[in-house]
Amino acid sequence: MKQTVHFGAGNIGRGFIGALFSQSGYHVTFVDIADQIINKLNEERSYQVKLATEQQETVAVENVSGLNNSSQEDEVVEAIKNAAYLTTAIGPNILPKIAPLIARGVSERINTTDEKLYIIACENQIGATALLRDYVFAHLDDKMKGKIEGRVYFFNSAVDRIVPIQDQDSLDVLVEPYYEWVVETKESIPPVKGMKIVEDLAPFIERKLFTVNTGHAVIAYLGYLAGKETIDETLSDEEVANQVRETLKETGSYLINEYGLDKNDHLNYINKNIERFKNPYLNDNVTRVARAPMRKLGPEDRLIRPATQAQKAGLSYTNLAKAIAAALLFDHNEDEEAMKIQEMIEEHGVAYVLKEVSKLEEDSEITKEVVRHYEELKSKQ
Repeated sequence: MKQTVHFGAGNIGRGFIGALFSQSGYHVTFVDIADQIINKLNEERSYQVKLATEQQETVAVENVSGLNNSSQEDEVVEAIKNAAYLTTAIGPNILPKIAPLIARGVSERINTTDEKLYIIACENQIGATALLRDYVFAHLDDKMKGKIEGRVYFFNSAVDRIVPIQDQDSLDVLVEPYYEWVVETKESIPPVKGMKIVEDLAPFIERKLFTVNTGHAVIAYLGYLAGKETIDETLSDEEVANQVRETLKETGSYLINEYGLDKNDHLNYINKNIERFKNPYLNDNVTRVARAPMRKLGPEDRLIRPATQAQKAGLSYTNLAKAIAAALLFDHNEDEEAMKIQEMIEEHGVAYVLKEVSKLEEDSEITKEVVRHYEELKSKQ
């Protein structure tokens, strides 16, 4: 049976990428440090992916197993030696931590087989696989780097599927019916169900990040300020729904300007995604979607980059500024990053946070607009 190695045995890994490989006739070896999940995978060898619909259709995922990358490094290396694909859904910040083990696996593989290996980081970050490649190459000598050409390929990708937090006592995963997995390559690669191949990923990944990820975050931060519990409950407030739509029109103006997208098609894409977010069967918690605000306020992430790009293009960014202000007001006491931001604001002010976290100059027009919205929103609390 064809083999694939997937780093990240969490809900996204099992409910999305791993499931597609299983349905494509691959044995999936999940690699993670969560012993509970790894043990269950090895005991049960299968699980169910449940669709968040009224009917709750299920898809059986079989031919799966698990390895712990902290205690079973030799076994992980052996799995990499025999795999056609190596994928990740583990979080961009974790990629440097798994790179040494991947480098070892790649090295031993090249010394034992000429079979090609395709590496794809399925993360919510532009150029995640390119970053992973750099991390892996940092652990290879020049001789090994020279051998990789034509034998190990690194492809950037864009992934899109909503997978809410759920019961960790079961391997079964609840996911939304919709998904998109776009991979950038000009190579002919082994087929995987649901994988879409494109030669230029940029329009796809930015469209996704600055519509789906931006929209999701805006709903969460505005919903938190409004005292809402879930994403669908937040969108039942027409004022919030309209604010989200206006924000996505701003990101849309940048995307249309940058990539020549059709205006009506993109508006339909915005509206389709807002309807996705309204799915009540996901029961997606506001604080889950809003979590890790420092990462979400990064200079290349879903709120700041579209604002800075809109400004450069002479386009409106006032609704994005309001969304950024709402993110700065996210003070959920169980979120470490949220608490850090609150401490920084209390000690130094909003402009300082935007400079340190978002790399915006304190006297920039975007910063001034965010501060204005921040003061307005805070006065209403």
